[in-house]
Amino acid sequence: MEQTIQNNPVSMPRIGDPAPSFKAVTTQGDINFPADYSGKWVILFSHPADFTPVCTSEFMTFASMEKQFEEANCKLVGLSVDGLYSHIAWLRTIQEKIEFNGMKNVAVNFPLIEDTTMEVAKAYGMIQPGESTTKAVRAVFFIDPKGIIRAIIYYPLSLGRNFDELYRVIIALKAADEFSIATPADWNPGDDVIVPTAGSCGTAKDRMEGKEKDVKCYDWFFCTKKIDKDTVMKKVLNKK
Repeated sequence: MEQTIQNNPVSMPRIGDPAPSFKAVTTQGDINFPADYSGKWVILFSHPADFTPVCTSEFMTFASMEKQFEEANCKLVGLSVDGLYSHIAWLRTIQEKIEFNGMKNVAVNFPLIEDTTMEVAKAYGMIQPGESTTKAVRAVFFIDPKGIIRAIIYYPLSLGRNFDELYRVIIALKAADEFSIATPADWNPGDDVIVPTAGSCGTAKDRMEGKEKDVKCYDWFFCTKKIDKDTVMKKVLNKK
């Protein structure tokens, strides 16, 4: 899939692709992405502009949840096409002046990338000309410890993100890896999970006859099992 931005062809990264690499200046110093985050999950997300209200509400929410993401071995990295000094001034304003949804004195400690050239935003397809040619949309990339893109969510400029959902995605992706399962619609830890579809007639027959322990089948292709919330969270949060 290709998109042309200002006459430059840009390949849109896809789920399963290696995350495009780059070096950048951030509010927490220089980074080499994704190499600096090897062994960790990362949420790389873009916002349209500093000193805008929706973005301010989002950064306050992400910052207030940073410890929660850290416990899931997940780092946060933000990006906009504004400059470093603008970033610093905006984050200071957030901490010193803004109160929202019960949050105040919020310090944003995760890095915010300076991308005035739009090189990173273009590499990740964050510039959507139909929405804006000068601002990044609200893109979210979930990148695993091997640097592979595992999920992508895009929002328009007017729509603030649901951060409980972003956390749920990380937990669900990790649970799928840890337990070799899939998660059904609206899944949360503690809900039934989907077991892999039977790969042979024999396995399908055994499941339908109830021979596979702890597996409930609605039909041969649709089977679930229970994994309690504590088991899921201990595994995905690496707790003993």
